[in-house]
Amino acid sequence: MIALIVTPAGLPLAYEVMAGNTSEKTTLRDFLDSIESQYGKARRVWLMDRGIPTEALLQEIRTSRQDTFYLVGTSRAKVKQYEKQWLELPWHKVRESVEVKLFARHGELYVLAKSEGRQAKEMAMRRKKLARLLRKLRAMRRSCPKRDQLLMRVGAAKTDAGRAFGFVKINLPQAGQEVTRDTFTFRLDKDRLKDAELRDGHYLLRTNLVAEDPAVLWDRYVQLTQIEAAFKCLKSDLGIRPIHHQLEHRVDAHILVAFLAYCLTVTLRHRLRMHAPGLTPRAVMEKLAGIQILDVSFPTTDGRRLIMPRYTEPSPEQALLLHHLDLVLPQQPPPRITTTASSAPFPPT
Repeated sequence: MIALIVTPAGLPLAYEVMAGNTSEKTTLRDFLDSIESQYGKARRVWLMDRGIPTEALLQEIRTSRQDTFYLVGTSRAKVKQYEKQWLELPWHKVRESVEVKLFARHGELYVLAKSEGRQAKEMAMRRKKLARLLRKLRAMRRSCPKRDQLLMRVGAAKTDAGRAFGFVKINLPQAGQEVTRDTFTFRLDKDRLKDAELRDGHYLLRTNLVAEDPAVLWDRYVQLTQIEAAFKCLKSDLGIRPIHHQLEHRVDAHILVAFLAYCLTVTLRHRLRMHAPGLTPRAVMEKLAGIQILDVSFPTTDGRRLIMPRYTEPSPEQALLLHHLDLVLPQQPPPRITTTASSAPFPPT
């Protein structure tokens, strides 16, 4: 388990490595104490997904930790729990496509947010998965495989569809029945799909920042996407996984190198915002990957070798990118002379 601590601007501060079987709910109290001991007491707001804090710990924060505040995502079941109160409240526009409703209860402020952009995205993602699932089911119905094969294919389709699978009602043949168009049927649950689409794009947040501007609360919660992007960068771009080490200290070293690389990636991202907006760190690294360093080796008359390390000259596109980033390549490395037997370096003659 890896925990990453970042500033509101997305700059990494620290990380922690814990055992792989660590429950997320057991880590928060230790982190609250650890950050306070390392960086001192301050007014901090903790952004969390709904699976991180327990109700008991949230109650403890409200009553015993005066300078500690939280903004946490909450299950949409809470919306239904206070449905009558929500219906009577007006929507407040905080962004071009974001509206919120506010509801205070027991020292907490509940924020029901509705994002048109997120709603369209969630609907498109679900419909894409449903279309792929229905195509697979139609193909199974045309081929009519054996019952055991059908069950395996339906299971694989369920795994691929994820939550979208619940919007399709499937009738499977009973044990001993032949797979036919009559015994294997399916249909889209349009009522359930319509109900889900009405809830798309809605977020329910809860916080003990009862006097905070709802627009500020929304902006802070959106920062969770930066944390998700950070872990995605660590896992994919920087290769923090898979980890094949067998010894714990080597795992720690692997994660340390990935964390340092992430620090450089974030620094590059902020530099791009100033000098080349629109470019991502991954795009820059892909473009600059063509600049490579190599050793040009020449034999000498006395049996040694003259080695000249040289990096390739940037292409016009790479040179333009370096110019926008205000980066200057160093001088070409100095040559060195080595013996053939030991390859020990000697000063050039």
